[in-house]
Amino acid sequence: MALLEIKNLHVALEDGTEIVKGVDLTVDTNQVHAVMGPNGSGKSTLAYALMGHPAYVITEGEILIDGDNVTESGADARAHRGLFLAFQYPHAVPGVTVTSFLRSAINATRKARAGGKEDPVPIPEFRKELLAQMDRLKVSRELASRYLNEGFSGGEKKRVEILQMAMLKPRIAVLDETDSGLDIDALRIVAEGVQNLIGPEMGALVITHYQRILNFLTPDFVHVFVGGRIVEEGGPELAQKLEREGYEAFTPAEVVEA
Repeated sequence: MALLEIKNLHVALEDGTEIVKGVDLTVDTNQVHAVMGPNGSGKSTLAYALMGHPAYVITEGEILIDGDNVTESGADARAHRGLFLAFQYPHAVPGVTVTSFLRSAINATRKARAGGKEDPVPIPEFRKELLAQMDRLKVSRELASRYLNEGFSGGEKKRVEILQMAMLKPRIAVLDETDSGLDIDALRIVAEGVQNLIGPEMGALVITHYQRILNFLTPDFVHVFVGGRIVEEGGPELAQKLEREGYEAFTPAEVVEA
Protein backbone atom coordinates (compact mmCIF):
# COMPACT_ATOMS: atom_id res chain seq x y z
CA MET A 1 0.00 0.00 0.00
CA ALA A 2 1.44 3.36 -1.07
CA LEU A 3 1.50 6.29 1.37
CA LEU A 4 -0.56 8.52 -0.95
CA GLU A 5 -3.18 7.01 -3.25
CA ILE A 6 -5.31 9.02 -5.66
CA LYS A 7 -8.20 7.02 -7.10
CA ASN A 8 -10.33 8.17 -10.04
CA LEU A 9 -10.15 11.78 -8.83
CA HIS A 10 -12.50 14.29 -10.44
CA VAL A 11 -12.25 17.95 -9.40
CA ALA A 12 -14.48 20.87 -10.37
CA LEU A 13 -14.55 24.58 -9.69
CA GLU A 14 -17.28 26.03 -7.51
CA ASP A 15 -19.32 26.84 -10.64
CA GLY A 16 -19.29 23.15 -11.61
CA THR A 17 -16.65 23.33 -14.37
CA GLU A 18 -14.75 20.04 -14.31
CA ILE A 19 -10.96 20.49 -14.44
CA VAL A 20 -9.50 17.18 -13.25
CA LYS A 21 -11.21 14.33 -15.06
CA GLY A 22 -10.28 11.04 -13.45
CA VAL A 23 -6.74 10.72 -12.08
CA ASP A 24 -5.18 7.58 -10.63
CA LEU A 25 -1.77 7.98 -9.00
CA THR A 26 0.22 6.51 -6.12
CA VAL A 27 3.18 8.19 -4.42
CA ASP A 28 5.36 6.63 -1.75
CA THR A 29 8.29 7.72 0.36
CA ASN A 30 11.70 7.62 -1.34
CA GLN A 31 10.04 8.41 -4.68
CA VAL A 32 9.92 11.48 -6.92
CA HIS A 33 6.94 11.68 -9.27
CA ALA A 34 6.92 14.45 -11.88
CA VAL A 35 3.57 15.61 -13.29
CA MET A 36 4.28 17.51 -16.50
CA GLY A 37 1.78 19.26 -18.73
CA PRO A 38 1.06 22.40 -20.72
CA ASN A 39 -0.42 25.53 -19.19
CA GLY A 40 -4.11 25.20 -18.42
CA SER A 41 -4.06 21.41 -18.21
CA GLY A 42 -5.25 21.30 -14.58
CA LYS A 43 -1.97 20.56 -12.81
CA SER A 44 -2.35 23.25 -10.15
CA THR A 45 -6.00 22.30 -9.62
CA LEU A 46 -4.81 18.78 -8.84
CA ALA A 47 -2.30 20.15 -6.31
CA TYR A 48 -4.86 22.36 -4.56
CA ALA A 49 -7.43 19.57 -4.46
CA LEU A 50 -4.91 17.21 -2.87
CA MET A 51 -4.30 19.76 -0.13
CA GLY A 52 -8.00 20.41 0.49
CA HIS A 53 -8.43 23.92 -0.92
CA PRO A 54 -12.13 24.80 -0.41
CA ALA A 55 -12.46 26.45 -3.85
CA TYR A 56 -11.99 23.08 -5.55
CA VAL A 57 -14.75 20.49 -5.26
CA ILE A 58 -13.97 16.77 -5.43
CA THR A 59 -16.96 15.37 -7.29
CA GLU A 60 -15.79 11.79 -7.58
CA GLY A 61 -12.94 9.57 -6.42
CA GLU A 62 -10.81 9.31 -3.30
CA ILE A 63 -7.59 10.57 -1.73
CA LEU A 64 -6.03 8.07 0.67
CA ILE A 65 -3.16 8.56 3.11
CA ASP A 66 -1.92 5.35 4.73
CA GLY A 67 -5.09 3.73 3.40
CA ASP A 68 -7.35 6.22 5.22
CA ASN A 69 -9.78 8.26 3.14
CA VAL A 70 -9.02 11.98 3.64
CA THR A 71 -11.19 13.23 0.76
CA GLU A 72 -13.49 15.07 3.18
CA SER A 73 -10.72 16.21 5.54
CA GLY A 74 -9.64 19.83 5.81
CA ALA A 75 -6.23 21.13 4.81
CA ASP A 76 -4.99 21.17 8.41
CA ALA A 77 -5.92 17.52 8.95
CA ARG A 78 -4.12 16.54 5.74
CA ALA A 79 -1.07 18.53 6.80
CA HIS A 80 -1.04 16.77 10.15
CA ARG A 81 -1.05 13.46 8.26
CA GLY A 82 2.12 14.55 6.49
CA LEU A 83 0.96 16.24 3.28
CA PHE A 84 2.68 19.50 2.29
CA LEU A 85 2.10 21.92 -0.59
CA ALA A 86 4.73 24.35 -1.86
CA PHE A 87 2.89 27.10 -3.72
CA GLN A 88 3.65 28.42 -7.18
CA TYR A 89 2.92 31.93 -5.91
CA PRO A 90 3.52 32.04 -2.12
CA HIS A 91 1.45 34.69 -0.37
CA ALA A 92 2.81 37.30 2.00
CA VAL A 93 1.60 37.18 5.61
CA PRO A 94 2.10 40.67 7.09
CA GLY A 95 2.61 40.73 10.85
CA VAL A 96 3.83 37.13 11.12
CA THR A 97 7.59 36.56 11.03
CA VAL A 98 9.15 33.54 9.35
CA THR A 99 10.35 32.29 12.73
CA SER A 100 6.95 32.67 14.38
CA PHE A 101 5.17 31.03 11.45
CA LEU A 102 7.48 28.01 11.46
CA ARG A 103 7.28 27.50 15.24
CA SER A 104 3.48 27.71 15.16
CA ALA A 105 3.24 25.26 12.27
CA ILE A 106 5.62 22.80 13.90
CA ASN A 107 3.83 23.02 17.25
CA ALA A 108 0.42 22.52 15.63
CA THR A 109 1.69 19.37 13.92
CA ARG A 110 3.31 18.08 17.11
CA LYS A 111 0.07 18.69 19.03
CA ALA A 112 -1.98 16.79 16.44
CA ARG A 113 0.42 13.86 16.47
CA ALA A 114 0.33 13.82 20.29
CA GLY A 115 -3.41 13.30 20.25
CA GLY A 116 -4.29 16.90 21.00
CA LYS A 117 -1.84 17.31 23.87
CA GLU A 118 0.45 20.34 23.81
CA ASP A 119 3.99 19.31 22.83
CA PRO A 120 5.88 22.48 21.83
CA VAL A 121 9.29 22.14 20.26
CA PRO A 122 12.02 23.29 22.69
CA ILE A 123 13.26 26.71 21.60
CA PRO A 124 17.01 25.80 21.56
CA GLU A 125 16.26 22.73 19.43
CA PHE A 126 14.09 24.78 17.07
CA ARG A 127 16.65 27.55 16.70
CA LYS A 128 19.52 25.13 16.03
CA GLU A 129 17.54 23.30 13.36
CA LEU A 130 16.28 26.52 11.76
CA LEU A 131 19.73 28.08 11.43
CA ALA A 132 21.20 24.85 10.04
CA GLN A 133 18.48 24.52 7.42
CA MET A 134 18.71 28.22 6.46
CA ASP A 135 22.43 27.88 5.89
CA ARG A 136 21.98 24.69 3.87
CA LEU A 137 19.36 26.31 1.63
CA LYS A 138 21.29 29.59 1.44
CA VAL A 139 18.43 31.53 3.01
CA SER A 140 19.66 34.78 4.54
CA ARG A 141 19.37 34.63 8.34
CA GLU A 142 17.99 38.16 8.21
CA LEU A 143 14.78 36.77 6.67
CA ALA A 144 13.97 34.85 9.87
CA SER A 145 12.88 38.04 11.61
CA ARG A 146 10.97 39.48 8.65
CA TYR A 147 7.27 39.05 7.93
CA LEU A 148 6.63 35.92 5.87
CA ASN A 149 7.20 36.62 2.15
CA GLU A 150 6.59 40.37 2.55
CA GLY A 151 8.99 42.12 0.17
CA PHE A 152 10.78 38.86 -0.61
CA SER A 153 12.16 38.26 -4.09
CA GLY A 154 10.80 35.35 -6.10
CA GLY A 155 13.85 33.27 -5.27
CA GLU A 156 13.61 34.09 -1.57
CA LYS A 157 9.95 33.07 -1.47
CA LYS A 158 10.69 29.71 -3.09
CA ARG A 159 13.64 29.03 -0.78
CA VAL A 160 11.51 29.83 2.26
CA GLU A 161 8.89 27.36 0.94
CA ILE A 162 11.56 24.65 0.88
CA LEU A 163 12.75 25.83 4.30
CA GLN A 164 9.21 25.18 5.58
CA MET A 165 9.38 21.72 4.07
CA ALA A 166 12.73 21.02 5.71
CA MET A 167 11.47 22.16 9.11
CA LEU A 168 8.03 20.51 8.99
CA LYS A 169 9.41 17.23 7.61
CA PRO A 170 6.30 16.12 5.68
CA ARG A 171 5.87 12.61 4.38
CA ILE A 172 4.65 13.66 0.94
CA ALA A 173 5.60 17.05 -0.52
CA VAL A 174 3.63 18.46 -3.45
CA LEU A 175 5.56 21.14 -5.35
CA ASP A 176 3.35 23.27 -7.59
CA GLU A 177 5.62 24.72 -10.30
CA THR A 178 8.23 25.66 -7.72
CA ASP A 179 10.65 26.29 -10.59
CA SER A 180 8.67 29.20 -12.08
CA GLY A 181 10.44 32.53 -11.83
CA LEU A 182 13.75 31.12 -10.60
CA ASP A 183 17.13 31.80 -12.16
CA ILE A 184 19.42 28.82 -12.67
CA ASP A 185 21.34 29.26 -9.41
CA ALA A 186 18.20 29.57 -7.27
CA LEU A 187 16.65 26.64 -9.14
CA ARG A 188 19.64 24.45 -8.35
CA ILE A 189 19.57 25.33 -4.65
CA VAL A 190 15.81 24.72 -4.36
CA ALA A 191 15.89 21.46 -6.32
CA GLU A 192 18.88 20.09 -4.45
CA GLY A 193 17.22 21.09 -1.18
CA VAL A 194 14.23 18.95 -2.09
CA GLN A 195 16.40 16.10 -3.39
CA ASN A 196 18.25 15.96 -0.07
CA LEU A 197 14.95 15.47 1.78
CA ILE A 198 13.79 12.57 -0.40
CA GLY A 199 14.31 9.26 1.35
CA PRO A 200 12.68 6.69 3.63
CA GLU A 201 10.72 9.45 5.41
CA MET A 202 9.54 11.53 2.43
CA GLY A 203 8.42 11.32 -1.19
CA ALA A 204 7.56 14.14 -3.61
CA LEU A 205 5.06 14.98 -6.32
CA VAL A 206 6.67 17.63 -8.53
CA ILE A 207 4.28 19.54 -10.78
CA THR A 208 6.02 21.40 -13.57
CA HIS A 209 5.73 22.68 -17.11
CA TYR A 210 9.41 22.45 -17.96
CA GLN A 211 12.02 19.75 -17.64
CA ARG A 212 14.72 22.01 -16.23
CA ILE A 213 14.02 21.42 -12.51
CA LEU A 214 14.38 17.70 -13.25
CA ASN A 215 18.00 18.30 -14.21
CA PHE A 216 18.66 18.69 -10.48
CA LEU A 217 15.76 16.68 -9.01
CA THR A 218 15.73 13.28 -10.67
CA PRO A 219 12.26 11.76 -11.05
CA ASP A 220 11.56 8.06 -10.67
CA PHE A 221 8.27 8.40 -12.56
CA VAL A 222 7.00 10.97 -15.08
CA HIS A 223 3.29 11.49 -15.76
CA VAL A 224 2.10 13.57 -18.72
CA PHE A 225 -0.97 15.59 -17.71
CA VAL A 226 -3.17 16.98 -20.49
CA GLY A 227 -6.82 18.00 -20.42
CA GLY A 228 -7.25 17.06 -16.77
CA ARG A 229 -5.98 13.52 -17.24
CA ILE A 230 -2.75 11.53 -17.12
CA VAL A 231 -2.27 10.51 -20.74
CA GLU A 232 1.20 8.94 -20.64
CA GLU A 233 3.57 7.57 -18.01
CA GLY A 234 7.22 6.61 -18.00
CA GLY A 235 10.62 7.25 -16.48
CA PRO A 236 13.05 10.19 -16.66
CA GLU A 237 13.47 9.67 -20.40
CA LEU A 238 9.86 10.79 -20.91
CA ALA A 239 10.67 14.21 -19.43
CA GLN A 240 13.59 14.53 -21.84
CA LYS A 241 11.34 13.63 -24.75
CA LEU A 242 8.87 16.33 -23.70
CA GLU A 243 11.69 18.86 -23.54
CA ARG A 244 12.68 17.99 -27.12
CA GLU A 245 9.26 17.55 -28.70
CA GLY A 246 6.78 19.42 -26.50
CA TYR A 247 3.22 18.36 -25.67
CA GLU A 248 1.76 18.49 -29.18
CA ALA A 249 1.73 14.71 -29.57
CA PHE A 250 -0.44 14.42 -26.44
CA THR A 251 -2.77 17.34 -27.19
CA PRO A 252 -6.00 16.59 -29.06
CA ALA A 253 -6.08 18.27 -32.46
CA GLU A 254 -8.54 21.13 -32.73
CA VAL A 255 -11.53 20.56 -34.96
CA VAL A 256 -11.52 23.07 -37.79
CA GLU A 257 -14.96 23.75 -39.22
CA ALA A 258 -15.33 24.28 -42.96
